Amino acid sequence: MEQSLKNRYELSKSLYAKWGIDVDSVLEKLKNVKVSIHCWQGDDVTGFEEARHELSGGISATGSYPGKATNALELRADLDKALSLIPGNHKINLHALYAETNGVVVERDELKPEHFAGWVEWAKERDLGLDFNPSLFSHPNASEGLTLSHPNKEIRDFWIKHCIASRKIGEYFGKELDQTCLTNIWIPDGYKDTPSNRFEPRQRLKESLDEIFAVDVDEQYNKDSVESKVFGIGVESYTVGSHEFYMGYAIANNKLCLLDNGHYHPTESVADKISSMLLYQDELALHVTRPVRWDSDHVVTFNDEVKEIAKELVRTDSLDKVYLGLDFFDASINRIAAWVLGTRNMQKALLEAMLMPHEKLTQLQNEGDFTQRLVLMEELKTYPLGDIWNYFCEINDVPANEDWFKSVVNYEQEVLLKRGQ
Repeated sequence: MEQSLKNRYELSKSLYAKWGIDVDSVLEKLKNVKVSIHCWQGDDVTGFEEARHELSGGISATGSYPGKATNALELRADLDKALSLIPGNHKINLHALYAETNGVVVERDELKPEHFAGWVEWAKERDLGLDFNPSLFSHPNASEGLTLSHPNKEIRDFWIKHCIASRKIGEYFGKELDQTCLTNIWIPDGYKDTPSNRFEPRQRLKESLDEIFAVDVDEQYNKDSVESKVFGIGVESYTVGSHEFYMGYAIANNKLCLLDNGHYHPTESVADKISSMLLYQDELALHVTRPVRWDSDHVVTFNDEVKEIAKELVRTDSLDKVYLGLDFFDASINRIAAWVLGTRNMQKALLEAMLMPHEKLTQLQNEGDFTQRLVLMEELKTYPLGDIWNYFCEINDVPANEDWFKSVVNYEQEVLLKRGQ
C-alpha cells in the first residue's frame, strides 16, 4: 500500500474521531455486510431455459452492448470477475430462469434443487450465499398479465407449484451453503386500464399465497418475502400486489416485506418506510435500484436516495435484520462494470452512514437545536470519505478509485468481445 494513502487514512480517522467514530471498527463492520448481487444484470434477464420465451411482465432491458453471458458458465465467470473487484464477501441472487437442465426442457413448476447444483458448487468454492426468486414472467402462462391472481385455476395452480418448488430450492441453498436464503415472490399481475373489480384479484392472490406458504420449509435455511410494485408497463392502472396488500399480508403471516425503491411513486421515500416497518416486523428485505422517472432499473449510483436508505439502516441498527439486495439491468453499458459500480456505490453509502455521529445528531434533534444539527449534517458531506473508502478497498485487496475499471476493460477485450465469434 502506498504510504500517502495510509497517511491520508490516518488523518481522516482523526477528523472522524472527534465525533466519537472509530473508523477501524467501522471498516470491519462494513466488511461483514453482505449485499445480494443479482445475477440477471449479466445477461439482461434472459435466463438459460431450454424453452426460451420473450421477456415480459413489464420488464425491459434496453441496449445492445456486446459480450452478454449466454450460458451459466459464462455468467459465473463474469460474476467472478465482478466479485474480484468488490470488497467483502457477498451473496448472489438467482431467478428460476437460471436453472441448468442439461438440454432437457423442464417446466418451471417441475424445477428441483438438482437443477441448481452447479450454482451451489460454485458458491461453495467461493463461500458465497445464494438467494432465490420464482420467475413469474416471460412465460405463456403469464401472457395475459396475470399469474397467482388469474381467474383460471389451472394457471394459478401452475404458478403455485412453481413458487412451492422455488421455496424448496431456497431451502436447499440454505442447507448446502449454511447461509439463510431469501426466496422472494414478485408477480407482474395487474390491468392496463381501470379495473371493474379490484377486490377479487387480490382475494385470489391471497388464497394463492396461503397455499404456497402452507407447505413447510425450514426457516433456518429459507426465509420468504413478498415484493410490491406501484405499476408496470402494461399494468398502468392497477397492480394486484400493491404495497398495502403485501405489507398487510407480511405482517399477518410472519413473512418479510420486500421494499424495492423503484416500485413506488416518484415522491415516495423507501428510506422513510424502513423505520416504520421495523416497528412491526423483526426483519425486512430491500432491493436497491435507481428509478429514472419510473421503475427503469438503472445502475445504482452514489445518490441521495441510496445514501438515505443506508443512513436509515445504520441509524436503526438494523443491518443484521435486513436482507440487502440490488436489482438493476442495463444492457447499454459493460455489464460487469455495472455490477461493480452499483455494488461499490451501495457499500460507499453504507460507509458514509457508518461514519456519521448519529447519537450526536439525535441529541441535537431531541434538544431542538435544529441549527447545529443542520450545520453538522452539511459539513459532514465534505469530510474525507474518499480516502477511507480507498483504504478499505486496499486492505480488502481490490483496486481503489477508478482503477478497477482497467481490469474490466482488459476482460472485455480478452473474453467478452470474443463471445459469439
